[in-house]
Amino acid sequence: MALVLQSLDDDKAEDVVQIDLRGRSSVADHMVICSGRSSRQVAAIAEKLLQRLKDAYRITARSEGKETGDWVLIDTGDVVVHVFRPEVRDFYQLERMWQVSPAKP
Repeated sequence: MALVLQSLDDDKAEDVVQIDLRGRSSVADHMVICSGRSSRQVAAIAEKLLQRLKDAYRITARSEGKETGDWVLIDTGDVVVHVFRPEVRDFYQLERMWQVSPAKP
């Protein structure tokens, strides 16, 4: 997780949100959602993260969407990373779907 967050920070990803999925999903333990300012930056953020994962941990993570650069999904196994253009992120609002809402009395 630390490598993912450091990579996103190094590449100037914006509005980074971490969501703990433990006990809520069998797909992954954590989800990270962030934005890039353009399709080119979204694709670059994703490509560099994939390379850093491979170099540091020999992880060949699966990815989808690098060709268009609107929304790139990276699945490392334990962490799922979504890199969006801001407009696409606003449209899908994944944070609202996965965030824990406050308990009602």
